[in-house]
Amino acid sequence: MPSEAQSVRPIPELPLAPSIESDPGAAHPTAFPKEFLWGAASSAYQIEGAAEIDGRGPSIWDAYCQTPGRVFGGHTGDVACDHYHRYPEDVGIMKSLGIRAYRFSASWSRVLPDGTGRVNEKGLGFYDRLVDALLAAGIEPWLTLFHWDLPLALHHRGGWPNREIAEWAGEYAQVMVDRLSDRVTRWMTINEPQIFVGHGYCEGSHPPGKAMVADQLAAAHNAMRAHGRMAQVIRARAKKAPMVGWAPVGRTMIPHTESAADIEAARALMFSVTQPAFFNNTWFADPAILGRYPEDGLRVFGPHAPDIRPGDMELIRQPLDFYGANIYSGERVRAGADGKPEIVPFGPGHPQTAIRWWVAPDALRWGPRFLWERYRVPIAITENGLSSMDWVGEDGRVRDTMRIDLTSRFLRQLRRAMHDGANVIGYFHWSILDNFEWAEGYKERFGLVHVDFATQKRTVKDSARWYADVVRTGTVPPRQG
Repeated sequence: MPSEAQSVRPIPELPLAPSIESDPGAAHPTAFPKEFLWGAASSAYQIEGAAEIDGRGPSIWDAYCQTPGRVFGGHTGDVACDHYHRYPEDVGIMKSLGIRAYRFSASWSRVLPDGTGRVNEKGLGFYDRLVDALLAAGIEPWLTLFHWDLPLALHHRGGWPNREIAEWAGEYAQVMVDRLSDRVTRWMTINEPQIFVGHGYCEGSHPPGKAMVADQLAAAHNAMRAHGRMAQVIRARAKKAPMVGWAPVGRTMIPHTESAADIEAARALMFSVTQPAFFNNTWFADPAILGRYPEDGLRVFGPHAPDIRPGDMELIRQPLDFYGANIYSGERVRAGADGKPEIVPFGPGHPQTAIRWWVAPDALRWGPRFLWERYRVPIAITENGLSSMDWVGEDGRVRDTMRIDLTSRFLRQLRRAMHDGANVIGYFHWSILDNFEWAEGYKERFGLVHVDFATQKRTVKDSARWYADVVRTGTVPPRQG
């Protein structure tokens, strides 16, 4: 492991979040505080469909899906779950499950077909109706402004490598805030810049689909500038006091043992930049929260580091009310013989989900804890779940027992993170519906609700009923056996 990993040290000890030992649920190790928020999540391109009606403009994902060989099976998001037309049914399902909050995103090109300028009233009206339906059902809307589907028109104007995109994003945010902030108070700026920049501009496995090395650092820097500009607009124009956050992703490190040395090794590696790639935490979170790029990252990227102009870091560093953590798995780390962190591979036969992600439920203990200890921003788990082999049985049920098993393990570990002192305010299961899973098309099923993509029939899975009990009681049932 490069020596810079050793330069990462824990921040000075600060007071922990208010103790949850005083709440009645603390007597039960799997009981969550009464005010804990239980939700489910989705994103616009993955569920809405209605790609070419009511004035929506194309996004980069529409164009990418039309390129042969890019998406499994040649699948597209043209119809997806047809949520654009079926949202009343979907909101009704969430209400029946007792879900208290719904994290969703808006399609930038549905609202601004050209990315800037002309507002599409029909597109904006859809989000009006969706928000009203959620509130009528007693479900709090948590709105993400950008979840990967950049308007194609903006890509043709340079996309994320173009510095102007921060102002384009601010214009879009203003339209959304001016229209919805009398009802929406929970806002997220961007989802997973590590992915839409890393896969889009480094690996080429997401749109724009080219490994554009010269552009990737500029794209990442401008994505963070756009985050900052959107956050400014939300705070300046919101009609009701907003809570503002974002939803990044990164490598989650798990101590191989609970020795002090292994815990420190896992923490150090989780907050290190060890290679010129974006799937890490600090290249994005340090500027957004601490106002500076990590020194090890600047060394790793070297001459390719972004052009930082006066005012950039001040724009990026905006006050955040919560840190949205998207965590599905993790990597085990121990202190090596020389004291440096080293990865401990999972052994042969270690369980994996259908998408071949390692089953590592304790990622939801250590990830939130380490993020809280470093950044001291309340944590919301904005995505967590798994892809499973789900189908409707002959009896009409979807018996997704492995989703129940793994989610219960995740949640018990999350409760341990809170017991350890992490300030975690809520959990959003990914996802409410089986949906378009980006380059994997419809091959992967992450939903609590099964969708037959030929008929659009919804079938509530066994896991959804189980999750409804968790939401109702605030308690994860004890493990069986």
